[in-house]
Parts: sequence; structure tokens; C-alpha cells
Amino acid sequence: MAAVGSLVNSLACLWRQPFTRTYLPHLFFCISFTGSVLKTMGLVPESYFSNSKNILNLYFVKVSWGWTIVLLLPFIYYSNLYKKSHTFVLRRLMSLVVATLIWYTCTETFFYIEDITGSCYESDAMQGIHGDITTKAACKKAGFIWEGFDISGHSFILTYSSLVIVQEIVPMLNIPQSDRNIRLECLYIALNAIVAIWIWMFGCTSVYFHDIIDKILGTLCGILGWYMTYVVWYPMPFSPGLPPQEKQHA
Repeated sequence: MAAVGSLVNSLACLWRQPFTRTYLPHLFFCISFTGSVLKTMGLVPESYFSNSKNILNLYFVKVSWGWTIVLLLPFIYYSNLYKKSHTFVLRRLMSLVVATLIWYTCTETFFYIEDITGSCYESDAMQGIHGDITTKAACKKAGFIWEGFDISGHSFILTYSSLVIVQEIVPMLNIPQSDRNIRLECLYIALNAIVAIWIWMFGCTSVYFHDIIDKILGTLCGILGWYMTYVVWYPMPFSPGLPPQEKQHA
């Protein structure tokens, strides 16, 4: 118990530093750009994480929004309930509905763009085009190769999910240790661990996969989704609202 509380306090000290949250969007953009340059120049050697079948990609990244929702849902409930009403908590939980709509809309749009800009080929050499196959799903099912404008869904979801989580764990910075419980502390630690995994896998995506424009666009979409909600919309009256800040707990 004491060790858990100590770890929570250490993590809270990290996120209490203004630059850690303020510059996180800049960090994602810099990683995406720098990693893409390194990939183009061939300066990063192959590794376990250059294989898309690595364990973190298969069991975490490919279901990243599921992990985000499963951990954030109870955390938002318990952390926002501190000195607040259930009505406020329900309003705050609506942020997950909004975030899910943004995730779904963006990913479906990426799929649509790849379908309308792509073609189905028999091999990587771009030979033997199949004009009768008009979607990536049908092409892959037939055992062929689909080539289209593939905005990086990994860059998008890892950026967006991380920014949403970091924004939503703010209440923990202001809840006194005496008012916490082991359930809330474990959720907080798990969310920090997930953010660490997302940032690591985002870096791996940057140096091993996709073209630079695909990753930059995916990253910018993730940043924009966060910015338009937490920076532009949520401070307004008719919105899910922002997580409780320090002055609200005073």
C-alpha cells in the first residue's frame, strides 16, 4: 500500500510540472518528424519492434481505444466524484462518448480515403492490377496487395489517446492522499503505464512504418481532436466540461 502511494505521488509530481502536459503535443509531432527522417535515411536498425507482430502491437496498440476506455471510465468516475455531485460526474463521463465518436469518425475516414485512392495489385512490384476489386478489405481477402493513401491510424490513435488520458488524470494531482483508495491509485498507475506504452509504440511507428506524410497527418489529426475538445469546446458552458482543476478543489 505504501509503495503504491509513493509511486502515485512520484507520478503526480511529474505531471504537476507545467511543461510535461503543455509540451506533450509538441513531443508527438517532433517524434513523428524525427522518426520519419531517420526511417527515410535508413539509420534505425531492424529490431523486435520493427515486426508488426510484436506483443505490444498485437495486444495493446491494435485494441488501444479499448484499453483507454476500460481504464478511463472508472478513473473518471471515482476521481471526479471527489467533492463533486453525481450530475457533474455523468457530465464528465460524456467526454468519453465524444472521444469515442472522434476516434470512430477519424478511423473510418482514414479507411475511406485509402479505399478511394487505392488500387489492388498482385504483388509489391505493382504489377497485375485488379480494377474489379475496389476496396482494401476485398483485395486483402483475395490475397493481393492494396496500395492507397494510408494515413497512419497508429499515429492518430496513440497521439489522441495519450493526450486524452493525460488531460483526464489531472484530478489526481489535487486529491489528498488521505482521500484516495487503492482502486483509484491502481487505475492511476495503470493509465500512466498505458501512456508510456503509447509513447514508446508511437516512436516505433515513426521509425519503422508508413511514409512521413502519412504519419504527420495522423499525428496532426490526433492533436486536433484533443485541441478542439479540451482547449476550445470543453471550457464552454454547454459541454462535458474539463476535469476538476486545483482551484475547483480549493
